[in-house]
Amino acid sequence: MFDDKIDFVIIWVDGNDKQWQNEKDKYSPKRNTDNRSIRYRDWDNLKYWFRGIEKFAPWVNKIHFVTYGHLPDWLNKNNPKLNIVKHTDYIPKEYLPTFSSHPIELNLHRIKGLSEQFVYFNDDMFIIDYVKKSDFFVNNLPCDMAAINATVARDKLYNSVLYNNMLILNSRFKKNEIIRKNLSKWINLKYGKTLVRTLFGMPWSEFIGFYNKHMCNSFLKSTFEEVWEKEFEVLNETCMHKFRSKEDVNQFLFEYWQLMNGKFYPKKMNCCYFQALEQKQKLIKSIKKQKYKFICINDSEYNNEDFELLKEELKNSFETILPQKCSFEI
Repeated sequence: MFDDKIDFVIIWVDGNDKQWQNEKDKYSPKRNTDNRSIRYRDWDNLKYWFRGIEKFAPWVNKIHFVTYGHLPDWLNKNNPKLNIVKHTDYIPKEYLPTFSSHPIELNLHRIKGLSEQFVYFNDDMFIIDYVKKSDFFVNNLPCDMAAINATVARDKLYNSVLYNNMLILNSRFKKNEIIRKNLSKWINLKYGKTLVRTLFGMPWSEFIGFYNKHMCNSFLKSTFEEVWEKEFEVLNETCMHKFRSKEDVNQFLFEYWQLMNGKFYPKKMNCCYFQALEQKQKLIKSIKKQKYKFICINDSEYNNEDFELLKEELKNSFETILPQKCSFEI
């Protein structure tokens, strides 16, 4: 039975926490893992995520704040909408400790009290303008865009993870049957120019990949439960890895699984802006002018000596649109 409750889930790590650093240092990552410092560094802008939620999405039912255990010193732990979730609260102990986002993501359905409909955020994804429930769910279905897209080789580890996702999907689902069954959801004019990607991908007998939007994802908790039931071995293996590994799968597997089963509402995802830090002027302008409802700040490649300066510039841009403290702050 569905209701109209929609929870938000955000995962966060404080890379400056000495206790966390010491525990992380105990585990020596093997080859083909991702242990770069940029995976954990703190941009000190988390308060603007909470301010954006309170101002632009006041209808949210609950916010599940997932953390190793550390908390920002400004966080109001007594806010009735806030559920602080430590890794030890929901991740099976055999997977802990973990320093990879993948086990943290793959076990989200185990969070106590999580609603059937929820939206998953990384801590680099911000709401910067007013959003409605229908931006995430319509008719109890996650809003998404079924768009076939070839994977572009950029990051060896990341591409390996996407490839692993596709191996599972193509072993479970027949492309022609899936598309034929929900043709209006796959060939939909709402997708605009993105539809061309799907049309070019039609000749292949199997799925070659999907267009990733780089924004928060809407999920059904029951999807996580179904995938765990049917693909336990691969999920379990991923969760046993302390750091990101090329043998992993990630949360996109759950999103794609929803596409396979037709459990989504077709919608063009043009309200999100994905911007690398190297193009900081475009990024800052997009925040100040609120050109989009969502913005994702890509920190995967930026390793500039001006880190502290750019951090302050970003905070100032958020301060322009979200200057007031919210109830999630002390």
